[in-house]
Amino acid sequence: MMPERRPPPTGRRAPADTPSPADPSADSPDRSAELAALIRAEIESSPDRRITFARYMELALYEPDLGYYRATADRPTDAGDFLTAPETHPIFGWTVARRVEAMWEELGRPPVFRLTEFGAGSGTLGLSILDGLRRRGSTDLLAALRYEPIESNPNRLADVRDRFEKAGHLECLEPTGSPEIGSVPVDGVILANEFLDALPVHRVVVKGGQLRELFVAWNAGSGDADGPDRGGFIELAARPSTADLAARLADDGVELGEGQVAEICLGLEPWLGQVAGRLARGFVLVIDYGYEASELYGPRRLAGTLLGYRGHRVETDPFASPGRIDLTAHVDFTAVTRLAARRGFRTVSLTTQSEFLVAAGLEEELRALQASPDLTLADYTRARSGIVRMLDPRHMGRFRVLILAWGRGPSQPD
Repeated sequence: MMPERRPPPTGRRAPADTPSPADPSADSPDRSAELAALIRAEIESSPDRRITFARYMELALYEPDLGYYRATADRPTDAGDFLTAPETHPIFGWTVARRVEAMWEELGRPPVFRLTEFGAGSGTLGLSILDGLRRRGSTDLLAALRYEPIESNPNRLADVRDRFEKAGHLECLEPTGSPEIGSVPVDGVILANEFLDALPVHRVVVKGGQLRELFVAWNAGSGDADGPDRGGFIELAARPSTADLAARLADDGVELGEGQVAEICLGLEPWLGQVAGRLARGFVLVIDYGYEASELYGPRRLAGTLLGYRGHRVETDPFASPGRIDLTAHVDFTAVTRLAARRGFRTVSLTTQSEFLVAAGLEEELRALQASPDLTLADYTRARSGIVRMLDPRHMGRFRVLILAWGRGPSQPD
């Protein structure tokens, strides 16, 4: 049985007025049933007849052709399942562009400057950043900039190319495309906007004073499809699959209470390794919802932070319709900064999204928009509404923004 959930957060997913699937065929029950059968087969073929929740989440989100992020439907849109800040209004990307340009200046205006975005989707954030630079007349940076989308879904990569071509930014596109494909390290910025929250997580619980991992197993049930024991995925508490789970909590200085459930992402360190391999010098810009460890694993979150999203609604059962719901867990920013430091990154700042956007020049972008001769009342109203969501701590304003630096900058000695 799943533990009782906390009230759903209002931060990550901005509701649409009239949500509906963007592509019904990509959200069909048949696809979900096929994925469930695949997961069940893996469980039943494993020695202990169980898999970690991290493996379940990996299959549910990223299995080719069946996983949530591998479908053809657009997920972060009004018509999809959730709405992120870049889709709320392009002023978000215009403002991020100001910070990206400042980073380029800080690195000494390198003639080749790569902007790599993990979880690029269909390129909405990348496009708005380039449009922001164009609006500001940043021609030197536009000439130097190469945008590299990192995206697991090949359908989205095709969308990126089409959208960049229509927007007149095709010359900036550098389509490496996959996190597994390496690229020559160059100066640049790595973007990860609402990416880390979708990395697979292990789930743990304290029982009898001992740390136990929550595995996923299959309950065959009674065979009655309509009965109370109709079968399905269940959680089983057992000895942890790896000592790394306890080590992560110890490194965070966290001691979970009896009965407390928590999520631990062991994918952070490998991801930081990919990032380090792509940068000669530069910065990492992480925007996501999460907390430092003392708050993330504190008494206010005894049931953990795992939630699903579908049709702009919260889904509390992670086993409901695998492949049709988004699964997320809050980011442990204490772990990110500590693991980054071990790899040689330097923490520049850790702020809220509200603080970051204001400091980066959001107000200046709004004034420039107001001065536009083509601005309509509808356009202005949409921008104001989007800004409220981006800054309001009850919505996206409380997201964390982490900036890391990598390599020797122009002001640092050898």
